[in-house]
Amino acid sequence: MEIINSITQMREKVKHHQILGQTVGFVPTMGYLHEGHASLLAAAKKEADIVVLSVFVNPLQFGENEDLDNYPRDEKRDQTIAQKNGVDYLFMPAIDRMYPTEMGIHLSINQRVGVLCDRTRPGHFQGVITVLTKLFNIVEPTFTYFGMKDAQQVAVVDLLIQQLNFNIQLRMIPTVREADGLAKSSRNVNLSEAERKQAPLIYQSLKHAETAIINGEADAEKVTAAVATKIKAAGGTIDYIEVLTYPELLPITTINQTVIVAVAIKYQRARLIDNVIVNIVN
Repeated sequence: MEIINSITQMREKVKHHQILGQTVGFVPTMGYLHEGHASLLAAAKKEADIVVLSVFVNPLQFGENEDLDNYPRDEKRDQTIAQKNGVDYLFMPAIDRMYPTEMGIHLSINQRVGVLCDRTRPGHFQGVITVLTKLFNIVEPTFTYFGMKDAQQVAVVDLLIQQLNFNIQLRMIPTVREADGLAKSSRNVNLSEAERKQAPLIYQSLKHAETAIINGEADAEKVTAAVATKIKAAGGTIDYIEVLTYPELLPITTINQTVIVAVAIKYQRARLIDNVIVNIVN
């Protein structure tokens, strides 16, 4: 495994493999790798000839009063996990390499936003699409891999690839969970012992909603209310509970197509998100 900090060097390495006709699988992350990231790397390793993993804590996707300073970082640990999972190139650019000057060009997005995380984190997805556009241009991957834990991000990446004509195939990988159902997240380390015991109720409430919809509940408002009732026992503060079409992320009152039931819960030092996608046709 090679560790690369230079954008120029990363481009040169990828170009070499492209000339050889090899495919490139790309997993962009903000580091503090866990089993969820490992599942993305496993999918990339299985499909692509070369696997590139980026670790970059992108300041543009953190708003004011958010947890940029608290976001866990451990470069040595990330390097060990990356090597163990068969990464060929670990791209770890510094902030001043990715953003050497103040950005004079700003990307904006007005679809698949205004709901879920974007409602309470204005500018978040503008930061996401900015850094991904830069990373996609640097790495030029054949495939890119994202976990469904952040389903809104997946929907936004799908739109980004479609509308900016990136020649990249998006792979959507199922959420990896702890034995008690809690979604794997780098932020889980910031939960107190009591919060960690309560947090699995988040997924339990979502599974209850999924069952209700499959069994015929079509009133989105009733589904939302039922999730809220159950999730209050998980402690923390409810940031949002929403039922939307997927991947369009449009409001829906009567559930008659594929939907996402998504939640975000704020604890003292962590904000957790989770969701279920329910396809009532299948």
